[in-house]
Amino acid sequence: MKKFFAIVACMLFVLSAGAQSVEELKKKKERALKNLEATSNLISENKQTTAKTMTKINLLQAEIKERRVVINSLNAEVAEINRQLSSLRTEIASQRKQLESLKKEYAALMYHQYYKKGKWDNLLFVLSANNVAQSYRRYRYVKQYAQYCTQKAQEIEAVKADLDKKLAEVEAVRQQRVEVLNARKQESAKLQSEKTKQDNLVKGLKKQHKELSKQLKQQQEVANRLNSQIEKMIADEAKKSGKKGAGKDGGYALTKEEKLVSGNFEKNLGRLPWPVDKGLVVGAFGIQPHPVLEYVTTNNKGIYIQCPTGTKARAVFEGEVTQCFAIPGSNNAVIVKHGLYRTVYANLSKVNVKVGDKVTAKQTIGTIYSDPDEDNKTVLYFQVWKDKTIQNPEIWLAR
Repeated sequence: MKKFFAIVACMLFVLSAGAQSVEELKKKKERALKNLEATSNLISENKQTTAKTMTKINLLQAEIKERRVVINSLNAEVAEINRQLSSLRTEIASQRKQLESLKKEYAALMYHQYYKKGKWDNLLFVLSANNVAQSYRRYRYVKQYAQYCTQKAQEIEAVKADLDKKLAEVEAVRQQRVEVLNARKQESAKLQSEKTKQDNLVKGLKKQHKELSKQLKQQQEVANRLNSQIEKMIADEAKKSGKKGAGKDGGYALTKEEKLVSGNFEKNLGRLPWPVDKGLVVGAFGIQPHPVLEYVTTNNKGIYIQCPTGTKARAVFEGEVTQCFAIPGSNNAVIVKHGLYRTVYANLSKVNVKVGDKVTAKQTIGTIYSDPDEDNKTVLYFQVWKDKTIQNPEIWLAR
């Protein structure tokens, strides 16, 4: 049953991608390959002998996800190339039919011109007229007939040239398909290799069930404290704003400028820049299964983006800094207000802004903490809020 749904999902993906051009699909594939390169670099940063194998498992999981994006893009690219081939072959069949029709018509004209009449018939036809006017009309007819024959010959040459061009296009597209199929084969082999690596790491870690459960509990406690503090601060801001004229629900009262910022933020759904220059999501939003512990899930209120050591967190949109605070165990955090929306940047070792600062898109917020106990693992915790409702950050960020 799972296999059936996977096939259906793949078919739906290909159909939905049908409207995209090959160039758009290539761009999407290139972005995924760029992410894969970043993941490989992050994996190589972690020592092979490290006891923190969970880091590597999470990175492999992110790598597998991006590899699937590449393969899906290649599948869609193959489908689009097949569609182009089918369209070109239909055009070629139509042009061949047109060419045959023109050839038959031209053959009939030539037969009538040179075989049925004979070489002197046109001249005799003109000279045998009853008067000069009739002779001139016959001359014009003979001339127009000759022009018509020439026109048909030119049409045949034009159709032949267009047909040759279409055949060359078919060959180029066919070769492109061969290259894409080879690329898909290579990516599928890499995906299988990555899955094997991940499975082996998971098997090794399953023996450390108690230790993993303990670590997960500690991490969840820190995350819960951070999320509670963020939620409280955002609720407090809503109350303060509500006193200035918000609705009965205690929502935000926005100035004209804030309404404009909110509208602009909302228009950029799926197009906001990432809060880091290079990074990969190693913890997705919402309820996620633990990669090792069976029947264990985590409920992420934001996304965890792993980055190279020394990475700076940056604002995803213009706004105003409303909170700078720290929670024991989770380092520093910053909240930026974008009208009705809020973005949160947590796990910072250094903060470059203060409350009341106006920030622009891509402006540095702070430096992300690198954990020396986990091979300098550098992870940004990022959230997006609308009023007092948490959002999935990934749908807001550009892909």
